[in-house]
Amino acid sequence: MKILLLQHSAEDGPQRLGQWLTEAGATLDVRRLYDGDEIPSDTSGFDALVCLGGAMSAWDDETVDWLPATKALLATAVTDKTPTLAICLGAQLLTLATGGMVEPGNRGPEYGAYLTAKRDAAERDPLFGWLPMTPDVMQSHADVITELPPDAVLLFAGTGYENQAFRVGEAAWGIQFHIEADAETLRLWAAGKGSAARLGPALDEAAANMAEVWREFAHRFVTLRPRLPLIGS
Repeated sequence: MKILLLQHSAEDGPQRLGQWLTEAGATLDVRRLYDGDEIPSDTSGFDALVCLGGAMSAWDDETVDWLPATKALLATAVTDKTPTLAICLGAQLLTLATGGMVEPGNRGPEYGAYLTAKRDAAERDPLFGWLPMTPDVMQSHADVITELPPDAVLLFAGTGYENQAFRVGEAAWGIQFHIEADAETLRLWAAGKGSAARLGPALDEAAANMAEVWREFAHRFVTLRPRLPLIGS
């Protein structure tokens, strides 16, 4: 699998997600958008698309000049049924690109270790179906997905903000939380912003647990192909 990977910030690279994808046999074409790398107009020549996070807001089109092209590419990937994984800001861009809504979180930001809960629809999903009911996740965001795109399927929900993971179309997934970062990186992002309890030993435990669950998740993503039918369909 050849994966086009969009990186929005020097501080938020593929990190351990990149390692997990490559050890499963994928080749990564990393486009450092903050450094002026080109965004393709479509996903031809690639088997999958990954869109990472960043500190900007998903609606900052006037100050971050590559965001409109990123959203256009994400919309095209959904239409073309290209396997797509969008993380944090990437999930918010995917949401806006396909008709959903993103706003500043009305309960404040989320930083640190959290739990998410699996929704019934996730059991039939080809990527999320095998995941545990309440996996550990690590959060670092102030904006949230307040309305999913039309026809999107909610897969994981949180206690603070509901829309934590979803699928739109047949093969595009958005996750609000971070699976690519380790505990040290997340502490750097959250310095002075998060609860000490969520950024202490609980974060190290969450990071260790995530390395088991989400490594296998990344490996499964590499096995996906366009137009993969949903389980049970």
